[in-house]
Parts: sequence; C-alpha cells; structure tokens
Amino acid sequence: MTTLAHEIPVSDIDPFSTEFLSDPLPFHEKLRELGPVVYLSRYEVHAVARYADVHRALTDWQSLQSGAGVGLSNFTHEKPWRPPSLLLEADPPRHDAPRAVLSQLLSQRRLRALKGRWQADAASLVDEVLAQGTEFDAISALAEPFPLRVFPDAVGIGQEHREHLLPYGDFAFNAFGPRNDRVTGPAKTIAPAIEWISDQCRRENLNDSGFGARIWAAADRGEITHEQAPFLVRSLLTAGVDTTVTGVAAVLHALATHPDQWERLRADRSLLARAFEEGVRLESPVQTFFRTTTTETRIADAVIPPERKVMMFLGAANRDPRRWPDPQRFDLSRDPSGHVAFGMGLHHCVGQHVARQEVTALVDALLDRVSAIELTQAPRRHLNNTLRGWESMPVRVRV
Repeated sequence: MTTLAHEIPVSDIDPFSTEFLSDPLPFHEKLRELGPVVYLSRYEVHAVARYADVHRALTDWQSLQSGAGVGLSNFTHEKPWRPPSLLLEADPPRHDAPRAVLSQLLSQRRLRALKGRWQADAASLVDEVLAQGTEFDAISALAEPFPLRVFPDAVGIGQEHREHLLPYGDFAFNAFGPRNDRVTGPAKTIAPAIEWISDQCRRENLNDSGFGARIWAAADRGEITHEQAPFLVRSLLTAGVDTTVTGVAAVLHALATHPDQWERLRADRSLLARAFEEGVRLESPVQTFFRTTTTETRIADAVIPPERKVMMFLGAANRDPRRWPDPQRFDLSRDPSGHVAFGMGLHHCVGQHVARQEVTALVDALLDRVSAIELTQAPRRHLNNTLRGWESMPVRVRV
C-alpha cells in the first residue's frame, strides 16, 4: 500500500472481481479500516465505505453529482450505452420534474390502493408453492415470481415476454461496473430484451390504469415532456424488479438464518416493516453507486480533486460498527432507520415504498401458513457488478 497526497490510502482491491463479489464482507472491513477515503488504483476512483462518509457523499448532490453517471463510466467523457436515467443520472433542475411525477405516483397513499390485491397475490403464490411440498428454492419459487407478477401489472404492461425483465435489469446493473465478463457476455444476447423494454414504454402498449399510463398523462398535463415519458417508464422497469427480487431474498434469508427473530415476528406482526428495513440493511440489494466531484471536495480529512469518480459502498456502510452495534446480526430490536440501502438525500430510491409493500405482503402470507423456515443447504450467490443477490436458496418450511 502506498499513499497519495492528502494522506489518502491507495489499495489495489478490485470491487468487481469474482473474489470480492462472492464474499465482499472481509473487503468491506479492510476498506473501512484503511480510512474514510481510499483510492482504488485499478479503476482510478476514490472510495468511501464508512457510514458517515457514504451518507455525506449521498446527500451532497452539489459537490458530488449524479449527472455524470452513477456507475464507473464518466458521462462527461464517455457516451452511455443507453440514454441516462432521468432519476438516477440527473441533478436539479433536470431531475426535479420527473422525480416529482414519480414521487406522487409511488407515494404510500397511492400504493395503499394496491395493497389488498398484492396481499391476495402473495397468498395465492404461497399456496401454490406449498401445494407442491415443503421444500423448495426460495428464489425461483417466491423471490422472483412475486415481483414479476405484481409490479409489471401495476406498471400496466402486458403478460407476454415478461421473462425479459430480469435479464435486462441484471444487465443494466452490471453495466454500472467495468466492461468485464458480466457485461460482455450478456451483451451478445441482450438486444431482444432491450428492444422489448423500449416497446413496453410506448403509450399504445400500456393499459389505461397503470403507472405507465399515468406517467404519459402527466406529460399531457405538461408536468414532464412527452419525450421524457417513455424514459420515465423505462426507469420503473429497469429498477423495479431485480432490486425487489433481491430485497425479498434478503429478508427471507435473514429470517431463515435467525429462527429466534422469525418466532418474534410470528408473535408480533407489527414488526413486519422493521423486518424489511433490517433485512435490506443487512444485505443491501444495491451494494455500490458512484458520484463525480464537481469541485475540490472534502470528505472527512481527505480532499478529492474535481472530476473524480467516488465509489460509495452502501453495503459496507450498512454494516459499519461505527454506526450499528453488532452489525452482522439481523435484530428486530434494532432501529434500522437511517440505513442507506435505498440511498439518501435528493436521489434516494423513489420506488422504495413499492419494494416495502411487496416484501411485507409476501412475508405476511408466509407467516399465515408457515410455522418455521430454515435453509437446507448453503445458498448460491448470483454475482452482479452492483447488486448482491442469490441464484438459489433451498429452504424447508414447517406448516
């Protein structure tokens, strides 16, 4: 290890390597202990992994912009592979109108109208799974099918070819990283999924009652432009499925590996919302995002020059012992508010209420029908440059 000016430690850790993505926790600890800011020499980026410094980077949009891209690429110098997101990859004032439209559409008040339908869908899915037996893969049986069933319905897209949603989202989140095998491999076959996603964003392909039609109606009212409308629908389809699949899996894994907390939740359903927050704190679905300095920027005692990429390790921040006592434990006694699994500040995840309502509906349906849940073998991780999820999670339940 060497040292840059301003005493910023330099590390050759590769946060996109198979070794890192397979088990990031030891690397997260190293990054936190090296200092508040670490220079990652492989990619020539600065990194923050402690809670306080990640929170600082997330909330200072003036000094740490999103408009240059929230991935490794710097849109100031590199052309993005698709039009930048109106939400993730835009700053005020360009960010304001699209954000206001989606914030209103996806508010807790608006989502309450969908709650009963999603609870019924969750109950139906759990009944279908249990009818096949008490041992199953929680990913393929629950975590993937449920978001693919309810969220596209809510957006207003058709039933056909929804199988494109997961690989498209997986590719989009991989593309926030370097052009490694997780990008170049799928890039050879992803074109049909990209074309299908684009088609679903057109007004004529959306039903009249979903989020998509309401986005187009907002364009008719002049709240956004008609050119922005399809890209805003695309943002929903890009970020609204894979992240929720991972969130469902995170909570199920936490409950299956902490039977005392499962029993506590069975005894007190008022803890459902806390179980969701604590689950996504522990296993942050989105592990990393980037910002770009607009000016010389101080984080803790480090000074970062302008036009530099800053990599924020959300997953590391959410397990920082400086912020969370016993951070590796799933604990329903903990107040997990303040976690950064959904970001923080101006760009915090506008769809987090959707994920919260989906996950709690599914877990609630399980609690109605299942007295215990446990892993039958070690889960297998799905590696992605940005997301942390599972390929497989075999479980056994007792009814």
